[in-house]
Amino acid sequence: MAPAAGLTRATFAKLSPHPYLLANLEPSSNEVPPARSNGRAPNEVRLPTVNSSSLSHAHGSAVVRMGDTTVICGVRGETILTSEIPSYRASNTETELRDYDLLVPNIELATGCSPQFLPGGPPTTLAQTLSTRIYSLLHSSKVVDPEDLRIWHTRPADEAAPEEDHMEEDGASEAGEGQKVVVAYWVLYIDIFFISFDGNPFDAAWAAVMAALRDTKLPKTRYDADREMVVCTRKESSPLTITNIPIACTAVVFTGKETDRSTTDGKFWLLVDPDRLEESLCDESVTIVVNCRDGETKILSISKHGGIILTPQILTSKQFLTWAGKRWEDFNLAITKS
Repeated sequence: MAPAAGLTRATFAKLSPHPYLLANLEPSSNEVPPARSNGRAPNEVRLPTVNSSSLSHAHGSAVVRMGDTTVICGVRGETILTSEIPSYRASNTETELRDYDLLVPNIELATGCSPQFLPGGPPTTLAQTLSTRIYSLLHSSKVVDPEDLRIWHTRPADEAAPEEDHMEEDGASEAGEGQKVVVAYWVLYIDIFFISFDGNPFDAAWAAVMAALRDTKLPKTRYDADREMVVCTRKESSPLTITNIPIACTAVVFTGKETDRSTTDGKFWLLVDPDRLEESLCDESVTIVVNCRDGETKILSISKHGGIILTPQILTSKQFLTWAGKRWEDFNLAITKS
């Protein structure tokens, strides 16, 4: 008798990914727990691993891996004189990082990281979107202290100050002392490179940025007034003051109906830390950025895309915030121990 012919699990998953995922999330037997196509439970994440100081010629770097998503981030600082900043105002101490473009993130999705990224083309929409989101979160979360990027210079007491405005340090204009002013800034170029891409790129990229900034050490600098330039030394360096590590947590909504638009009359599953296949099957996603440094979950931002299932009540529920807090603990532990 000929054996019964059938499709393997891998073939079924490729031919009909939506029914395959639905069959795993809604098994026919109550004894079988719900699972995703990758074997994880709906609320199960991929544990992150972080390796710092991975690049030799960067001021700070880190490699973050979540399952098959791997990203490397390098931070390199360059100095710029305040005289070369067209819009420089010494009185601007609140928004100087954004106004003077002192934080410059850039994301590259390498050709070999996923079949969907073809060689020789311009930056993809996804790469530009991720760069914009990283840029916005860097400024809104205020993880970088502007004081770490300021380069001060003390003028001789007998040197007349120029007419243009300069930022003065408190208590530096006492009798007999020269005027201490900001003459230059450090500009941090944050390059993020995806080695392997298997979904949830924003969480991995942001974690790599946090780990790389925490690893960043800028050389000691001084201003040479005779040559009108900033001089650096490699013998001494100082780390950035990174006092908090906010973490991004992403989830997607999988509906029981294979339609182009999410519906509220059927079942749905919230899949945390989605992979590439799950992202392609879901139209609704949410990213919450939290900081639990002081023992309580503080929401820094919530970004939701598509769909109408995730209501404010769900996003602020205890179950959702507990998952976000646990995710913060996993990443914080991986980054601090790297």
